[in-house]
Amino acid sequence: MINGNFSNYSAWHNRSVLLSHLLENKVEGYFPKEKVLTEENDLVHQALFTDPHDQSGWFYHHWLLNQIVKIETPLLVYTWPPPGSNLKVSVDGCLDDSLPLSPITSFHLKTGQIPVVLYFSEAVEGVNSSTITLESSIHDTNTELIWSPLSTNNSGRAQAWVTHLSFPEEKFHFSQANPVKVTIGHSEGIKSISGFTLSHPTYFEFIVYLRTTAPHHADLQSLDMITWGDENFHTYEVHPKESSQLKLSDPLKSSDDNGSMAYRWNAETITSEIALFRELLSVTDCKIGKLTLARLLTALDAMISYDKTLESKEVVHFEEVLELYSDLVKLDPPHSQFYKDEHSLVLLQQLTSNPESFLRHCYNYRDPSPSRNICLRLCNLSLSRIGSVKQLLWIQMLDLSHNQLRSIEGKLLLGLEAMQLLSCLNLSNNKIGSFSALEPLKQLQSLRALNISNNEIGAHSVGTRRYLCSSPLSHTAGSDWNFGEFAIDGIDFTNYWEAFSIFKDLKLTQLEIIGNVVAGEKIKLFLVKVMPALRWLDGVELQ
Repeated sequence: MINGNFSNYSAWHNRSVLLSHLLENKVEGYFPKEKVLTEENDLVHQALFTDPHDQSGWFYHHWLLNQIVKIETPLLVYTWPPPGSNLKVSVDGCLDDSLPLSPITSFHLKTGQIPVVLYFSEAVEGVNSSTITLESSIHDTNTELIWSPLSTNNSGRAQAWVTHLSFPEEKFHFSQANPVKVTIGHSEGIKSISGFTLSHPTYFEFIVYLRTTAPHHADLQSLDMITWGDENFHTYEVHPKESSQLKLSDPLKSSDDNGSMAYRWNAETITSEIALFRELLSVTDCKIGKLTLARLLTALDAMISYDKTLESKEVVHFEEVLELYSDLVKLDPPHSQFYKDEHSLVLLQQLTSNPESFLRHCYNYRDPSPSRNICLRLCNLSLSRIGSVKQLLWIQMLDLSHNQLRSIEGKLLLGLEAMQLLSCLNLSNNKIGSFSALEPLKQLQSLRALNISNNEIGAHSVGTRRYLCSSPLSHTAGSDWNFGEFAIDGIDFTNYWEAFSIFKDLKLTQLEIIGNVVAGEKIKLFLVKVMPALRWLDGVELQ
C-alpha cells in the first residue's frame, strides 16, 4: 500500500508496529538491525523528497530515527560527587582556608550524611545494594545503603538515583584523605525500560576531607534570610586552581568496545541524515524538516559527549539548533509554545555544557570570597522549561526568576529532583499556575529557602486528571495523611489539599508566596502549621 500511495498514515503506522516485533525477536532477514534500519531509511526518504509537506511519511521517519538514536544499553553519564574529586566537607562550621576549594566539590554538612547521586542516560530500575558496591573506611558498615529513585512517579524507575553515605564520627579521620569507591553493575540487575542491562561494570572514586572549624564565613543554610536582590551578588572570579576542577562536571565517557561500535554506526547514520536534510531545507521551507534537523543535531551532540571513541571535536551545533527553533516559532504559530520549550532546553544545554558561558552566570552570594556561596543565576532568559540539570548536581543556590516557567502537567521542573544539594531556589516572577508544578521539589531534602512570589498560583483551576478523583484527600495515595494534626479553626482544610501535598514533605525555613492569587492570610496560617521549621514567610520573621 505504501508503494501505491506514500500518503497513507495507517500503512506507515502498521509498518512500524510490525517492524518493532521483527527487530525485537531478531527474525530471520531482520538482523542485524543496522542493515534493516538503513533499508527503511532509504524507503522513507523517497516519500519525504517526493512531497516534503505530506506529513504521513514524516511520522514514520520520526519513529525510525528513534530506533537509530536509541542506544540499547543504559550508561552511567554523571555522578555526584564527580569522579576523581576531592570532596571538602565542613561540619558545624565552615571550611578551613588551608584546603583548596572548588564550587563543585565543597559543601556544608549538617545531617551527618553525604548524598551520592548516579545519573544514567535513561530511566533504569534495579539500583540497589546488590548491584552497587561501596568501599569506604568512613561508611558505617552496619547501615545498608538504600538507593531511592529520584522521580515524581511511582514506577520504580528513574534517570537519577540517590543514597546517603553516613559515617560514625569516631571512625572519620579528620583532616585526612578518606577514599570512597563506588562500583556499578556487578550483576544483571540494572535495566532500562526496554529490558537492556548496563553494558559493563563501571566504577568511580572520590576522596572526602572532613573539617570541623569555627565558622568565619556564612553558610547558605545558616544565613539570617536569603534576599535575592542584585546588590547581594558579586561576579564570580575563577582562581587558576579551580578552573580545571570545573571540568569535573563533564559527562562520563563510555569505553566499552561493543557499545562504541554501535555508537559509531548511529553517529555516522545521523551525520548522513543531517547532510540530507540540510540539502532538503535549502530548496524548501518545510517546518517538519526543520524540526527533524534540530532533533538530529541535538542527538549527535549527545552521542559525541557520551562516547570518547567518537570524533573528539567540540560540540558546535547549539547555535544552529536555537536558530531552527526560533524560525519554527515564526513559521508555525499554533505550536509556538512547544518550540519555545525546546528552545529553552537547548539554551540551558548550551549554557551548562560550556564552562566559559556557564561561569558568566555564576555569582558569589554576599561574601565575595572565592568559592563561598556560589549561586547560579539563570534570570531573564525567557525560559519556559527546565532541563540539563545533570551538569548541575553540585549547585546549592539557583535563581530562575524573571522567566516564563509555567505549569504543564507536572513537567515544569522535571529533573530538579536530582539536585540533592540544592538549598536555595528562586522561582519568582514566572507563570507557575499551581502548587502541583512544584512536585519535584518534594525530594530535595536540603531545600531550605524557596521563593515562588509573583506567579499565577490560584489564578487557574487545578488540574485533577492525574488523580482518580477530584481531590487526593479521598484518593488512596493520601489515606495515611493525618489531617487532624493540621486543623485550624475557621479554615477549610480541603481548600488547600494541593499545597499540603507539596509542603508537608519540605523542611523549609523560608518561603515567599506574595504576589499570587492564593496568597491570602488563611493559607499563610495553614503553611505555618504544616511547616513547623518555617522561620520567615514573605520576608517577615515569624514569632
